[in-house]
Amino acid sequence: MISIEEALDLILGQVRALPPIRLPLTETLGRALAEDVFSQDDIPPFDNSAMDGFAVRAEDLRGATAAAPAALRLTETIQAGGNSERPVQSGEAAKIMTGAPVPPGADTVVKVEVTEEREGRVFISEDPGEGANIRQAGEDIESGDRVLERGDPIGPAEMGLLASVGRAEVEVHGAPRIAIIATGSELVPPGTPLAAGQIRDSNSYTLFSLCREMGLEPDRLGIAPDEYSATRQMIEAGLDYDVLLTSGGVSVGEFDFVKEVQDDLGVERLLWKVAMKPGKPLVFGRRGDALVFGTPGNPVAVMVAFEVFIRPALVKMMGFARYRRPLRRAVLDEPVRNRHGRVHVMRVRAREETDGRWHVRSTGPQGSGILRSMHLANGLIFIPTDSPQMEPGEEVDLMLLRENLV
Repeated sequence: MISIEEALDLILGQVRALPPIRLPLTETLGRALAEDVFSQDDIPPFDNSAMDGFAVRAEDLRGATAAAPAALRLTETIQAGGNSERPVQSGEAAKIMTGAPVPPGADTVVKVEVTEEREGRVFISEDPGEGANIRQAGEDIESGDRVLERGDPIGPAEMGLLASVGRAEVEVHGAPRIAIIATGSELVPPGTPLAAGQIRDSNSYTLFSLCREMGLEPDRLGIAPDEYSATRQMIEAGLDYDVLLTSGGVSVGEFDFVKEVQDDLGVERLLWKVAMKPGKPLVFGRRGDALVFGTPGNPVAVMVAFEVFIRPALVKMMGFARYRRPLRRAVLDEPVRNRHGRVHVMRVRAREETDGRWHVRSTGPQGSGILRSMHLANGLIFIPTDSPQMEPGEEVDLMLLRENLV
């Protein structure tokens, strides 16, 4: 067996980002940029009004109050999308709408709420100070600025930035094509009545949803029974994908054919056992460019293996610059034991206290078949192998799976 870190380093060392593809901007949400993006313009491209009001010269408002308002002659109205080349002279004001370009000569915009229009003049009862309510050209982005970097994720703000600098298309990394296979003659699909000795397949649905949560579109290829030829046929089809995920069939049982089939199909096995509980019998290998992960059959082991190993590999394959979930230090609220000789990955409820420290408590029974423990958890903690007994107040590493637990 090798350690979690050794296994993760080995896996990530085999992963390369998928080649760039060029997509319309609206199809890039959730993708990773495959290029640095620079702006060719100032954003905003001109000085403009931050609100509806009046563009004036600051010197004309010195000492203006409600009791003694400044009276200025109105010259024009400037709408958003319009323009004015007429300078604002001393004693004048131009009515201006939000987003409209500030006319020459004006250096201040007064909000409409402190003004009153009468007979071609505007009376202003406040001096907001020079430069007030004007968005300066380039105050967000200057021409030549690098606004986004290769490997950055594209979310709503990033898509808005790309649009603002004029990018209708952008280069992003491709999304891996993923095949999912469940193995075991005892498995039946949901909706099928259970016969003696049968259980319902949950693992392929769990893996499917974990991938979909990442914005990927995996294919569930079905259930491979404990029979060599059927297992070979299904795995052979899965090797046409970028990534093949299987659950079950990777132990040493008489009817566990996954490893044998992989060997016969030319899969180079790089990893089998990891010093962790649950999830020790993890298989990782490759054939050509296809990456192959074989998880244990227990449902919690499937999810733990995905979060610790498979998700980082997929994220790196998708081209993101940061692909590991960050680890936090957390305080135990109860005693825990680890007498397994492996790192114990426990499912926990984690909460952040007012002092900024995270506290954790077990979700209950930790058997690798208790999928409900993952439903109740928002994090995983890692109990070291040399910690047969840890007491409340001691600290452990915490991987948050979701920030909130309702």
